[in-house]
Amino acid sequence: MGKALIIGCGGVGSVAIHKCCQNSEVFTEICIASRTKSKCDELKKKLEGTTKTKITTAQVDADDVNALIELINREKPGVVLNLALPYQDLTIMDACLACKVHYVDTANYEPEDTAKFEYKWQWAYRERFEKAGITALLGSGFDPGVTGVFSAYALKHHFDEINYIDILDCNAGDHGYPFATNFNPEINIREVTAKGSYWENGEWIETEPMEIKRVYDFPEIGEKDMYLLHHEELESLALNIPGIKRIRFFMTFGQSYLTHLKCLENVGMTSIEPIEFEGKMIVPLQFLKAVLPDPSSLGPRTKGKTNIGCIFIGKKDGREKRYYLYNVCDHEQCYKEVGSQAVAYTTGVPAMIGAAMVLTGTWSKPGVYNIEEFDPDPFMEELNRWGLPWQESFDPKLVD
Repeated sequence: MGKALIIGCGGVGSVAIHKCCQNSEVFTEICIASRTKSKCDELKKKLEGTTKTKITTAQVDADDVNALIELINREKPGVVLNLALPYQDLTIMDACLACKVHYVDTANYEPEDTAKFEYKWQWAYRERFEKAGITALLGSGFDPGVTGVFSAYALKHHFDEINYIDILDCNAGDHGYPFATNFNPEINIREVTAKGSYWENGEWIETEPMEIKRVYDFPEIGEKDMYLLHHEELESLALNIPGIKRIRFFMTFGQSYLTHLKCLENVGMTSIEPIEFEGKMIVPLQFLKAVLPDPSSLGPRTKGKTNIGCIFIGKKDGREKRYYLYNVCDHEQCYKEVGSQAVAYTTGVPAMIGAAMVLTGTWSKPGVYNIEEFDPDPFMEELNRWGLPWQESFDPKLVD
C-alpha cells in the first residue's frame, strides 16, 4: 500500500514500529530514523524475518529542518509519523510542508524552555498545509488521540450534544521501583508539576498542581486516587465538540510517586532553569532524567493494568444521557507481544492506526486537524483489531 517514515525510536516508537510490521498490508515499507541509528538498526534486526514490511533505517537530527527535508526527499514516504520529542514537532512539520508529505504526531508542540504545551503553534500551520494539499493529523496517541476519537464516536452515535466530558487516565501498573516515570521523565514531570486547569463555560479555570483530588472505582482495577491536570486535548475538544460546558482531565498517582516528586521539587531537581555545575551549564530536570530508570526498561518489571477512557454527559432526544467509553490494557500482555509496558503500547498502537488512516486516504483533508475532526468509525474498528479493544457503559459512576 505505502511507505511511512517513522522519526523516533524510543518506547512509543518501538511499539508503533512493531504494529506497522504486523499491518504489512498497509505499511509495505517503513524507514526508521532517529538521532541514534544503532537503536533503529537493533529494532530492524529484531523484526526482519517476522514481517513482510521492508525496513530501512537512517540517522537524523529532528531539530535540523534541512536534514529532515533531505531525508524525506530521499525516502519519499507517503506519510511521516513523528514519534520524536514534542519540542521537534514544528521542525518536522516544516520539513513535511517543504516536501508536500502528510504528517502525523502523538503530542502537541511545547517550547523547550517554558514547559507550556498548547496547540496554537501547530494550528498556525493550517493554511499552509491546506495550500500544499497535505494533511497534518495532530495527537494520534491515546490521550490525546483515542480520547478524541471516543468523543467523536459518542457524539456521532449516542448524543445530540455533549455537555460534560471527564477524561480519566489510570495506570495501576507496578514496576517495583520507589520512583520512576512510565514515559519520558522530562515530559512526565513537566506535566505533573505544572498548574492544573479545566475548561468550564467558555473559559479556563486554573488550579494549583495536584490541588483537585478525586477517588474513582475503575473497572477491572478498583479504587484509585486521581488528580486534575491540564492536558492538551481539553483545548481542541472544547472547540470541536458542540454543546460542551465543561471538560476535565484526571490522572492517577500513587502516594510513593507523589512523595518522591514533592521532595525532588523541593530541592530544585525538577527545575528547567539551567544552573552551573563544575563549569558546565546543566538543566536539573535533564540531569534527573539521566539518573532515573529508562522508561523503556520498565516493561519486563511492570505488572497490572491501565484503564483510560471518557465519561460523557449530554442530551439525546431532549433527555439527559450518560455514557462511558474506555480501554483496559494489561502491562504483562503488552510486554509479551511487543516488549513494552502498556503506557507505551496505548500510545504506539493509535499512532500506527492514525498513520494508516492517512496513508490509505481513509482520512484525507488538506490542512491541520485534531483527531476528533475525522470520522471515528474506521479508527474505532482498528482499535479492536490491533490490541486496544474498547468497552462501554451506559450507567457509569460519575466523578463529582
